[in-house]
Formats: sequence, structure tokens, C-alpha cells
Amino acid sequence: MAKFELKLPKMGESVAEATITNWLKEVGDTIEADEAVLEIATDKVDSEVPSEVDGKLVEILFQTDDVVKVGQTIAIIETDGDDDNSSKSEDAPTEAMVNEVEETVSNAKQSSSNETPTNFSDSDRFYSPLVKNIAKKEGISLDELEKVQGTGKEGRVTKTDILDYVENRSSVASTQPAAAAKPASAPPVQQQSAPVSVNGEDEIIEMSRMGKMISHHMVQSNQTAAHVQSFIEVDVTTIWNWRNKHKDAFAKREGEKLTFTPIFMEAVAKAIKDFPMINISVDGDRIIKKKNINLGMAAALPDGNLIVPVIKNADRLNLVGLAKEVNDLANRARVNKLKPDDIQGGTYTVTNVGTFGSIMGTPIINQPQVAILALGAIRKVPAVIETPEGDFIGIRYKMFLSHSYDHRVVNGALGGQFVQRVAQYLESFDKNRVV
Repeated sequence: MAKFELKLPKMGESVAEATITNWLKEVGDTIEADEAVLEIATDKVDSEVPSEVDGKLVEILFQTDDVVKVGQTIAIIETDGDDDNSSKSEDAPTEAMVNEVEETVSNAKQSSSNETPTNFSDSDRFYSPLVKNIAKKEGISLDELEKVQGTGKEGRVTKTDILDYVENRSSVASTQPAAAAKPASAPPVQQQSAPVSVNGEDEIIEMSRMGKMISHHMVQSNQTAAHVQSFIEVDVTTIWNWRNKHKDAFAKREGEKLTFTPIFMEAVAKAIKDFPMINISVDGDRIIKKKNINLGMAAALPDGNLIVPVIKNADRLNLVGLAKEVNDLANRARVNKLKPDDIQGGTYTVTNVGTFGSIMGTPIINQPQVAILALGAIRKVPAVIETPEGDFIGIRYKMFLSHSYDHRVVNGALGGQFVQRVAQYLESFDKNRVV
């Protein structure tokens, strides 16, 4: 019999760790190759970790809510047959765990040499080693930690909970005037939510993990960026008629639906090339100018939440390539099959509020980006049409573009010129274009 180490796979360049959300198999269960063993979460994406071999699950090294680094062994699977590396596989987890424990103990001793140790045994509440280490590093006392609301199993404090607390704690402390600062020994000020009354007829619904993350992300963005909006109305009659003319032939030839989204994405990518200072991020007092144009497209999920998959290097794709990429990301988002790397690295985001009938919206910027464009519903409206022979009233297809941008680094001129350029690209769309 040989033993196989199931490791946390690499999930993208910027993804270094993941949280285990659910074990689909228990010790003693038989597993087939490519069968999902557990579910993990990174930022907004939930993924499954499949087995690479047939065998029996004999050991689980991490529990639900534990944070695991990419490449770490998370389980041991016993397989049939001899394997020259079986002894190595059998011994490696033990050796790795010993080294990890020794490193943790060493770090704990080193950090505690200059700090007053916190006795977590005084609490009846369970805290994971990761949460304890973060609390020690941030100087959070046990009394303070006891007040942190846990969202994990049985109310446990997770990594996200403690990091959210640290961030809110720091932001509150930084807004206090220097003259009114409290002595170092005073407990930190905590943000208090308005009390909510609940009666017997009310239903209490626990927010999903993704819902909590989105809530935190939106509040953080509003607190970080100085949101300003510019609006412009666009005549998309030419695009409407062109799509109706070509969509059936496109679907037959490419096996893909031709929606309006790739057309809009193409115009946005062109406008970003014209105004590259809209494709930036803010790092303190520095501006990071992005080389690649990676367009995020907000997609609604069946549970009502939103996710933002990213079209990488959108400016390098033609309309066919954009259509295929848009459809692929949208389809995988609906069935929760996006990979962590699919939502990483966005530099500008487009959201289609018109899907739900809204004619315009004021979207919140997707940090750390500095702008986001909302596409309103396309409406058939009466409009004044100017011709050399005079003006007349005609029926046109029109929509609103709503541009939200961070006024810390994007002034009204740049924000307005950018959305105007997007409109110009859409209104000058070639009706004789071959796709």
C-alpha cells in the first residue's frame, strides 16, 4: 500500500492561501480520481479540491475554517500497489508538520519575549492558532478578543473576523483627534451599530460568507474613495440593428451568443488606451499606472450576490475573442465554476444595471481600482435627429452610461472625457462591420 499526499493546489498568481469550508469526504471513505474531496474559499470564489488518485482517505490534517497555504498537505490518501516513494510520502507529512510546529513555537517564543503573554486558557471560547497569533501580533487582549463576533462554526472567530476587527479598530483610532487621544492603556474605541429590534414575527437570516465579504468590500470602498459620477446618453441604434442582423449567423458559425456586452467592452478598452490614467490604483501617496487592461464584468449569481470575473488583456482581443471570453466567464460564474485567478487582477470594472431594467445607476468602485462604468437599459425613445435638410423626430435606441470615479486621483475633466469617449466609440460603430 502507498500513501499519497493531497496538497492545496496553486490557484492563481496572487493566491497564497485558502480557507477550508467543508470536507466532502470523511476518514475511511473510498475516493476516485478527480472526485472532489473538500471545498475551499479564497476571497469571493468557492472551489473544490479533487483527488489525483484512486484510494481511501486515511488522514485529514486540517479542519473546517482552517487557513491553509498553497502547497501544504491537507490530507493523506492510501492507494493500492507499491510505490517507491511511499515511505517518503508517509514520512513527509510528519516531518513537515514537525517543522511547522517548531517554527510556530519559535516564532511564538520570539514574539512573546517582548510582549506580555496572553493566557488564552482563561477563556471557555475556542481560538485557532492563527487567530491567537494575529491577536498577539496586534496587541489584542483576551477581554477584547472575547467581544469579537465570530462567524465560523459554532460562533468561532475566523481569520476574516479578526482581520476585520483589526481594520475597523485601526480606522477608528486613526480618526480620533490627537488632542483627544486616550492613554495607551485605555481600550480601543469600537464602532457600534445601531440597535435592531426583533419581534417574534421577524425572520433572522444569516448572511452568507460571500455576502459578508461583499458587504465589507463595499463599505471599505465608500470609506476609501471620494466617489463622483458623470452621466451621458448614447444612441446605440446602429449597434442594435447590426447585432440583430448578425447574431444568428454568429451563433451558427462560432457556437456562441452575440450579446451587447463584448461590444461595450471593446469600446471601454479602446477608451482606456486613449485615457490610460483611468487605468490606475492608489497606494498611499503613490499612483500605480497599470500596464495591462483587465476588464472586470460584474455578474449576478443565482443567490443574489455579485461576482466580478476579469477579462485579461481585453484590448488585445477582437470582438469574437471578447464574445467567447464574456460568455465563458458568465456561464462559469452562474454554476460556481470560476477559479480564483478568474477574479484577480482587474484594473477597471463594467456593470450592467440595465439587465434589471434600471436606466442608470451609481455603482461603488471596485477597490483597488479608481473607476467603474454602469450600463443602463437600452430603450426605444423619440429623439431629435439633425440632418442637413433640417431636424426631425425619429425613433432611436438609447441608453445611459454612468461613470463613478475616485475624485482623489480622477478629476471631473478626465472622468467626463473618458465616458464621453466610450460614447463616441459606440455611436461611431461601423454598421458595415464584418464579425
